[in-house]
Amino acid sequence: MRQGLGLAISLWLIGVLAGSVVLWAVFGIVLLGKPKALQTEHTVRISGAFALYPLAVRWAEEFQKVHPNVRFDITGGGAGKGITDTLAGLVDIGMCSREPHPEELQKGAVFVPVAKDAVVATINERNPVRNLLLRKGVTKETLHAIWVTRRIKTWGQVVGTKDPSPIHVYTRADAAGAAETWAKFLVGKEGKQEDLKGVGVSGDPGMAIAVARDPLGIGYNNIAFAYDHRTGKPIKGLLILPLDLNGDRKLDPSENFYGSRHQLLHAIAAGRYPSPPARYLYFVTKGKPEGVVAMFLQWVLTEGQKIVPQAGFVPLTSSDALTALQKVR
Repeated sequence: MRQGLGLAISLWLIGVLAGSVVLWAVFGIVLLGKPKALQTEHTVRISGAFALYPLAVRWAEEFQKVHPNVRFDITGGGAGKGITDTLAGLVDIGMCSREPHPEELQKGAVFVPVAKDAVVATINERNPVRNLLLRKGVTKETLHAIWVTRRIKTWGQVVGTKDPSPIHVYTRADAAGAAETWAKFLVGKEGKQEDLKGVGVSGDPGMAIAVARDPLGIGYNNIAFAYDHRTGKPIKGLLILPLDLNGDRKLDPSENFYGSRHQLLHAIAAGRYPSPPARYLYFVTKGKPEGVVAMFLQWVLTEGQKIVPQAGFVPLTSSDALTALQKVR
């Protein structure tokens, strides 16, 4: 399997995310019976969102154990690339980490939800006001003033001190589901990636590296690139910037769930972390999937859901999965 995301990806995706956070409810239906291995060789081409990349790799590895004649060619590049490649017929499945656009549906794109995760704000662990940030959190309004209006320009303004340290704001340069999701959180349902100002960097790995190297930096990442897959703690050099959801200028116990990926995923599943930036992740096909692609998607929505929490994502509810199955049967 070609997993050509380059050196930056290898820094953050050594192996597969681990740790179970949500138990998958087993279906009371049988779709295909006991799977039989395919007798002819097939290659399934997948590209798109960095957010889904590690989970897609894990699914492919497990599916190949049952169907060794199926090969997978999986690349990243961002949600925009995944959609473009799919509609152009360059891949069989696009990975998308945002909601569908009307024009994409009009062109025949079929969006199949396969898991959930979220986007989080990140800062450098050496931030000059880190203790106050972790104690107070930040409001959505403050983040809006950092990324959208640029009204807040120093870290002292964020925490209410005279610290003159400038905020170095980073955003995504590539067409990214994470960026659009973050914009919709800050701006509202009409928010778009172009609303976010800052120094543009490409890809989730690029964003994480930029902030980890800059003590005054602030960025946003998908969970898979904000937390270490081995320890479940924030990646070395990064801290997750907590949200002050009720605006009382302090981080209440009910808002403090960023210490580990396990805690955050539980908060997403319970609805305590807002949506957006929590969101569905999608596999996208051009038209209704057929053949081995349909078989793979059916497997992802049934047996494959057992892998989702192990890989550090939130599985679909049984109701969501059953609804999604109607699109691929």
